[in-house]
Amino acid sequence: MRKTWLSRNLILLTVVSLTQDAASELLYPLLPILLTTVLGAAPIALGLIEGAAEAAAGFAKLWSGKYSDRIGRKPFVAVGYSLAGVGKALVVFASTWGQVLFGRITDRIGKGIRSAPRDALITDSVAKEHLGKAFGFHRMGDNLGAVIGPLFALWGLIIFNDDVKKVAVFAIIPAILSAALTFLVKESYFPKREPSIKKIKASKVALSTPLKRTIALLVFIQLMNIPNILILLRLSDIGFSTRSVVLLYIFYNAVATLASIPAGVIADRIKPQYAYAIGLSAFGITYLLLGTSNSHLLAIIAIGIYGLFPAFTDGVGKSWIGKLSTKTERGRSQGIYQASMNFAVLGAGIWGGALWRKSDFELPLVMAGVGALIGVLLLLLRYSAITSSTDETRRSIS
Repeated sequence: MRKTWLSRNLILLTVVSLTQDAASELLYPLLPILLTTVLGAAPIALGLIEGAAEAAAGFAKLWSGKYSDRIGRKPFVAVGYSLAGVGKALVVFASTWGQVLFGRITDRIGKGIRSAPRDALITDSVAKEHLGKAFGFHRMGDNLGAVIGPLFALWGLIIFNDDVKKVAVFAIIPAILSAALTFLVKESYFPKREPSIKKIKASKVALSTPLKRTIALLVFIQLMNIPNILILLRLSDIGFSTRSVVLLYIFYNAVATLASIPAGVIADRIKPQYAYAIGLSAFGITYLLLGTSNSHLLAIIAIGIYGLFPAFTDGVGKSWIGKLSTKTERGRSQGIYQASMNFAVLGAGIWGGALWRKSDFELPLVMAGVGALIGVLLLLLRYSAITSSTDETRRSIS
């Protein structure tokens, strides 16, 4: 019997992600103000916090992805979303930027524990030819939560007269709901019970060449992806109020929400390299506009364009990796891919925060924008080689 793309697990996991993202994105646009204005941290602290948090998530993804192939996906999903809720509570009640760092790392470790097993669970539950659409649907839920969360943040800022500490407390409610919903998810991967020696040998099986080549290329490009929190800081630096920054963040996530499913459909119908290149082009244009201009109008246009970036890269990248992976290595493949991307963000966060100068010409943004456009060229130039290897792999694992 052929699996439908809109499976029960996909719907549940999308709702889980929606509520968790509502919590995360309620906090996220408040973090630059909370850290720099309330807690007195320097801009480099923003890059270090986000980079360290992403690196912690990366290590967790490596571990959880591999072991979810051995014992199943659901336990990691439930624990990961629960731990993320604990991390958010630590951030909400932090009184120093060091405590925020600890909370963000805890939150991201939770994200790391859940992400690869969750994406492998989605891949297990959906027909391979519909993976782009399925991950686009899931990404739409993520982004919808990222619209709802900041809307609550904006409402809270109005009610509590811009007191970011009081507003941040509301993030705990959807985080708890998200963790509770994970227990309704059904396990769909039951690995065969084999002797431990065979399991150890299986874990050492090398990933396919097309899979390794694709991961390496995407990670190299990711080294230019400085954390979004610095984009929000840039908006504040050029004169947008706290409420306006939150409103623009809602706009960004609304565009990403609307574009996610079409991006997934495009990735299914054409090669994922092309879809990914569209998102990367949006990234490059946005960073160049924001890095070279103080115009509020151009900033608004840039944020709208930027919404295409996650829509055409996040879900597209995961579905691309899913299509290149066999069933018994899906968790490990997603873990290696996503962890490597996290480690790249650590490097980008450090160099981006270190070079930040709050000037008319923001060098880190310009460098990231140019790097992204070079990445587009790399994707297109390597297209033929990756495609031929991908088609060969698909024939061998289908």
